[in-house]
Amino acid sequence: MRSPANDLYLCSFLPGFLNMNINPIIVAFCLLAAPLRSQTYAEKLGFPKNAKVLILHVDDVGMSYDSNDGAIAATEKGVATSMSVMMPCPWVPGFFHYLQRHPTVDAGLHLTLTSEWQDYRWGPLAGKMTVPGLTDPEGALWPSVAEVVQHATPEEIDREIRSQLDRARTMGFTPTHLDSHMGTLFAKPEFLEKYLQLGMEQKIPVMFPGGHNSMIFKQIGSQGFSMEQTTAIGTMLWNAGLPVLDDLHNVSYGFEYPSDSTLTDAQLQKIATEQYLASFKDLQPGVTMVIMHCTHPTEVFEHISDSGTVRRGDLLAMQSPELKKYIADNGIVLTTWRELMERRKKL
Repeated sequence: MRSPANDLYLCSFLPGFLNMNINPIIVAFCLLAAPLRSQTYAEKLGFPKNAKVLILHVDDVGMSYDSNDGAIAATEKGVATSMSVMMPCPWVPGFFHYLQRHPTVDAGLHLTLTSEWQDYRWGPLAGKMTVPGLTDPEGALWPSVAEVVQHATPEEIDREIRSQLDRARTMGFTPTHLDSHMGTLFAKPEFLEKYLQLGMEQKIPVMFPGGHNSMIFKQIGSQGFSMEQTTAIGTMLWNAGLPVLDDLHNVSYGFEYPSDSTLTDAQLQKIATEQYLASFKDLQPGVTMVIMHCTHPTEVFEHISDSGTVRRGDLLAMQSPELKKYIADNGIVLTTWRELMERRKKL
């Protein structure tokens, strides 16, 4: 049975969603509930007015040894502040054993519904018999978001993301937040509903840009969202007791690098850092999550993915003295999901 709360975030998602049989009074409330954007969520959380607050966040932890090594180096030797783990992947135990020794690390769940690499794959934690629509002919998760949308039901999505949270908790890992590998949970309104429900029900912050969205809309477009819809979802998450992002920075995977395989680390670091600095000029006040994929590729990684250069560039940029100086000189505040939730609980 659909509840009014469910209707609230259903009507907040995509324009096409408004064609569903949803109470028009709830639709109107959903849009009217959006707060004035004169105050950022950073301010609401107690950061100074006009502060630019960044979560420098590393995706894909647990995917491989190289991914773990890169994420750890980006936080221990660089300025990265947060990361998230792909629970169905082979190197999760390796990271979990690190996390046991470093329990204050800001680590969430990179909820994983795809398995995109041709020769290196993983399956659903819920099992094929339980979520057949999430499983491809090889017994792995589908390679693409489009295939997940085509084959999986919202109920299967819900079972799988709950299974991933269950594995984390079984291991003794309490995630600081939830986000979405390849954005699959943003690809269909019913998937988004399950994602938001899980976060609000379990009181775990979720990655969703519910503020001014200045960078994400400019960088990759609205992706079918309107400002009113994202603002309404942000209001709902905030009213559920969760911290909310003002914006997302999600462009580093598309940074351009020369094809020259003889690039030194110093050269690659310079190229990557320059692109980060150029993109940071568009930062606006508020809490912005900067998504990256810091990896320390070994000779094996090229047999997993052809993305080693851009991932290595992310890692080197996070260790760049120039980037660290830019952050300090411009008064940028670095934070974590853990800190955001701690601040939200005090309000």
